[in-house]
Amino acid sequence: MPEYIKPVAEILAGTVESLGILIVSVSAIFSIFYGLYLYKKGKPEDIFRTVRQRLGRGVLLGLEFLVAADIIHTVAVELTLRTLAVLAIIVLIRTFLSFTLEVELTGNWPWQQNRDQSSIGL
Repeated sequence: MPEYIKPVAEILAGTVESLGILIVSVSAIFSIFYGLYLYKKGKPEDIFRTVRQRLGRGVLLGLEFLVAADIIHTVAVELTLRTLAVLAIIVLIRTFLSFTLEVELTGNWPWQQNRDQSSIGL
């Protein structure tokens, strides 16, 4: 592998990882402010569900970026059997988290059709 690939991959992995952290952080802050907006609007029954769904979607998106950063770092920067095993464990844990978050948010597994769409024939 050419020598210039390693530093570029490190910068790219760090950038993607930072973007994932930023997405999770911004979605958390946005969810809190959106909850306060709903509270002021007089809809307290919608607050918990809506804030939870918005935050969950932000966490899911952030997790995808963090997995991508781990893959870039492992494959392009430090490809050893040990780092590959650590990457596999991290991807398994984050995939499990993604699936469970998806079930929490939608009530369906990711491969199942949405209940609303199935009832109208889509």
